[in-house]
Amino acid sequence: MLERAPELAAAAHAVDELVAGAAADGPVRGGILVYRGESGIGKTTLLDEIHRTARDRCTVLRARGGETLTSVPFHVTRQLLQPALDRFDEEDVRLLFGGHFDLLAPALGLAPPPPPSAAPADPQGVRDGLAKLLGRLADRLRDRPPVLLVDDAHWADAESLAWLDAFTRIRRDRRLPALVVLAHRPLPEEPRRTGVPAVLAALADRAVVTLGLHALTPGATAVLARDMLGGHADEPFCRELWSVTSGNPYETVELLAKARDRMLEPVATSASLLRGLGAEARGGGLVARLEELGTGPTRLAWTIAVLGADSTPDLLALLTGMSGGEVAEHTELLRQARIVTTGADRAAQTEPPARPGQGAGPGTADGTGAGTGPGTGFTATPAGRSDHLEFAHPLIASAVYGSMSPAARTAMHGRAAWALTEAGHGPAAVSRHLLEVHPDEDEDVVGQLRAAAVEHLAVGAPDAARRCLERALAEPPAPESYARVLYELGCASLLTAPAATVRHLSSALDLPGLDDDLRIDATYRLAQALAHNNQLREAARVLAAEAVRTPPGTDRRRLQAANFMYEGFQAVEEDGPGRSRRLADLTAHFTGADNSERALLTVRGFDAMMRGEPADEVVRLCDLALVDGIPAHGLGWTDPTWGFEIPALTGIAYAFSDRPDQAGILFTEAVRAFEISGWSGAHLAFAHTLLGLVHRRRGNLPRAQHYLEEGLRLADRVGNGLPVHWDTACLLVDTLVARGRTAEARSVADHYSFGPPWPGAIVLPDGPSVLGRLLLAEGRVEEAVATLEAASEALVGRGRHHIVWAPWPLDLARALAPTDPDRAAGLAAEARAHAERIGTPTALGEALRCAALVADPPESRRLLTEAVAHLTASPSRYEEARARLDLARATGSQATLAEATALATTCGASLLPSDAVTARASSHPPE
Repeated sequence: MLERAPELAAAAHAVDELVAGAAADGPVRGGILVYRGESGIGKTTLLDEIHRTARDRCTVLRARGGETLTSVPFHVTRQLLQPALDRFDEEDVRLLFGGHFDLLAPALGLAPPPPPSAAPADPQGVRDGLAKLLGRLADRLRDRPPVLLVDDAHWADAESLAWLDAFTRIRRDRRLPALVVLAHRPLPEEPRRTGVPAVLAALADRAVVTLGLHALTPGATAVLARDMLGGHADEPFCRELWSVTSGNPYETVELLAKARDRMLEPVATSASLLRGLGAEARGGGLVARLEELGTGPTRLAWTIAVLGADSTPDLLALLTGMSGGEVAEHTELLRQARIVTTGADRAAQTEPPARPGQGAGPGTADGTGAGTGPGTGFTATPAGRSDHLEFAHPLIASAVYGSMSPAARTAMHGRAAWALTEAGHGPAAVSRHLLEVHPDEDEDVVGQLRAAAVEHLAVGAPDAARRCLERALAEPPAPESYARVLYELGCASLLTAPAATVRHLSSALDLPGLDDDLRIDATYRLAQALAHNNQLREAARVLAAEAVRTPPGTDRRRLQAANFMYEGFQAVEEDGPGRSRRLADLTAHFTGADNSERALLTVRGFDAMMRGEPADEVVRLCDLALVDGIPAHGLGWTDPTWGFEIPALTGIAYAFSDRPDQAGILFTEAVRAFEISGWSGAHLAFAHTLLGLVHRRRGNLPRAQHYLEEGLRLADRVGNGLPVHWDTACLLVDTLVARGRTAEARSVADHYSFGPPWPGAIVLPDGPSVLGRLLLAEGRVEEAVATLEAASEALVGRGRHHIVWAPWPLDLARALAPTDPDRAAGLAAEARAHAERIGTPTALGEALRCAALVADPPESRRLLTEAVAHLTASPSRYEEARARLDLARATGSQATLAEATALATTCGASLLPSDAVTARASSHPPE
């Protein structure tokens, strides 16, 4: 290649590093290479050369984006992975999928989508699962490590780019088990990129190197001219050639080929003819050249432009009405005119000639021949078989597609949809063509688009489902089904666009056409979307209004459970005690007879815990909400009817009622259920947070920190400022303060903006209480007092008095004890009264320890002795260590101090000698 030495050297070095790392069985040395350049600058030729360089030592996987294929989810992913998986038997393939074959295989076209009744796949889970699949595949191919070549990445589908982005993020040291090479056009200059450009920019940020491809110099252009036309090509001719093509390699080669076909002498007298010939290679000139071949080849080229990767001879014949012989004849004319290529042409560009009886080289798994498999959407053809036609260059594809009149193009897409359906392809494969046809009130089109949306949701592509349903609405559907399509559209966008879900579901509920079951479900999902959009008050109002219109029974109780839950989740509530009374009255005689009763008992148990009601009653309610200690069928972690909140509330209530073992059983199952179902986004992050809560309550602080940091890592991949961020950061700050790592706690608080303004939902545990504790640890007493007093004002009026969930009175008493002991004593007395009502050893021990702050020395020693006894009987090892330390200081007992220090070490906490109780409590006579 001319003037591409730096680009080829970078690729050669990257391949050498990859192979060396694999051969030495040491750390992997893959990474990302990015090549950018304008159309025709030589990106494809460069990838061909990299393919030739790597094929003898690596497994080369190739894919190409397509201008008309950007709406096809996982199109690029399938091109890359299907041929690689074809080399393994079925048992090995399932092992590579790591137990997630049923989740991931439909996305790759290796299995039909789940039935419509199945829950939609979690996009994050599918993305992460495919990233792990590629990692396991790379491990199996370590003797020939994979090199992924993605051409025209600017036209890659969003789902595939998100997958590559996830894969390249899996190693924090940025050392990948594969080499990923991307070639694409320059990114648009925008202040804030979104979509595909944003992902490509992120990939480039992690690249080993990003190189821009530049036009050929006049000297290189002259070398090309003499190679193709003969050494007698003179300077004036070569200069004019460079002037006409501006050094664009594709245009230069095309123009030279035309000059050779016209037997043009490469001398100065012919130079003036180059500009006219050059016009034929671009835009209208190329189209005119195509039309000169005749109507048959032109119609075939148009059909290829519409079908794209589905342009197999059989489908081309079906769509054009030509015989197989005619398709072959016109194909040959298009090949000779350098307009299209066949699979054999493309293989010849990258593969050495095969000996008789020998197939493709062992290092190649070229998936660029992706076609369509019946019933499964887009399915790549088997490795080694690429019988579809492609345009010789994307510029040609764009020119041919653009040369069709809008009416002809739309009609052709309609016929393509018909042909694919006739050939047995599924709704997802057909949908990209239906998106392009004109609306015509066709119920069949609406039905196909709705079915395609179901398939897209089943493979974790909600954006593709949204596009299908939006197009179905534009058709439009019949009046009796319009509301149902709106409902389906709202459900499709629930995970990705809560605001759009609110709009669609609200509109659906305002129209006739939803039966009673769908209306209840639409209301429930609307409330979920409002809650995700930080509109808890509106969510509760919508549920209450629908509950009034719903007859007594299971449906009404479902709406009431969600209504009470979202009202209780609000950070500010007008009548918290009144809501709690209504909830208690409603559930007073429930026995957990069905799931609607169990859900309401769960919400009641959580509310009772927050209010500081007796823990025995909280546990009784939670026990009634379960069946044999686990969530009832239909109330599980991944159940779409009730949501994950119901089992989560049960476990949280257990955790703050000194039942961390029961909570741990529930939360461990949450992690397992989410991982099995491929829910690796915010759900899995929250499950890790809940396990962190269990270990914090047990006093295993390092283990708590581990789970909480993992929860934040998982949440960070999903977005910013999510509810799970608030809960996890709050618990992590609390855990780090307990460990004596105040600076780390402050770093977490600052990074996640943990502090006012607080979100519209409550934080787990109480956010202002934890912030106040951090401020006290930092010595910022006045700020701590103000923060804790704000917590008091927010919670007391709502009747929420659980001093372990919201320990503001304990820390406020500690802050005020040196300067205002009387007020501190009042706070301690109130906390003790609430603890006695709660009745757990942890609450009693913590309240007695606080009371000791303001007692005289003998009483302080007695209270601390009692606190230690309670905490010893509790699961709260860290709080026990703190109480033992206070007792050691109050009594001067070295033995008690040693016990406290040993226990704190077991908990992973550092009890600093400077930790003070109060001057009054630490003034003690010698033991």
